[in-house]
Amino acid sequence: MKLTSSDFSDNQPIPSEFAFGQKDPENHFRLSDNRNPQLAWSDVPEGCQSLALLCVDPDAPTVADDVNQEGRTVSKDLARGDFVHWVLVDIPATVFEIEARQCSDGVTAGGKQAPSGPEGSRQGMNDYTSWFASDEAMKGTYFGYDGPAPPWNDERVHRYCFELYALDVPRCSVEGTFDRQDVMNAIEGHILAKAELTGTYTLNPNLG
Repeated sequence: MKLTSSDFSDNQPIPSEFAFGQKDPENHFRLSDNRNPQLAWSDVPEGCQSLALLCVDPDAPTVADDVNQEGRTVSKDLARGDFVHWVLVDIPATVFEIEARQCSDGVTAGGKQAPSGPEGSRQGMNDYTSWFASDEAMKGTYFGYDGPAPPWNDERVHRYCFELYALDVPRCSVEGTFDRQDVMNAIEGHILAKAELTGTYTLNPNLG
């Protein structure tokens, strides 16, 4: 199985229109278009009954003390963890593409509550839910796709790994509000194939 995008190539930068935040010469950061990129897949294995899609940043700082702080940097050697940007399940096996802007177009304060997607699909919760938990203007439950917004003072270029899973079940056994871990637990033993596509993104003007 192969996963591609007409908006960026594997291990190449993601355009800012597909990010949650973009560079600002005066304030370091401003909100961006937050559109989902186009994605297409091929060579889906026989027996596939549905697909699941995740987008994960494995380069998120595990300590936030220096994040976006003037006069400080987030060291490239700091321990990193995962930050989930998209959880999408129950994509019909007859679907082979998600168009740009189909699932996200703009930043929604408090999170998109009913994001669109392929007919029959369901959107899970991403990690902006916890990131904005103490921000009165932005807190809420964030469903669907919300794009990159790495720290503007991070010495590391972040990677964004789009992971597509072909499954032998027509419906993922998650209910209500679910997250990436819920999906991974549910699809264990049901994965026929996996495809990956990785884009990069930075808000650090010294990195690109």
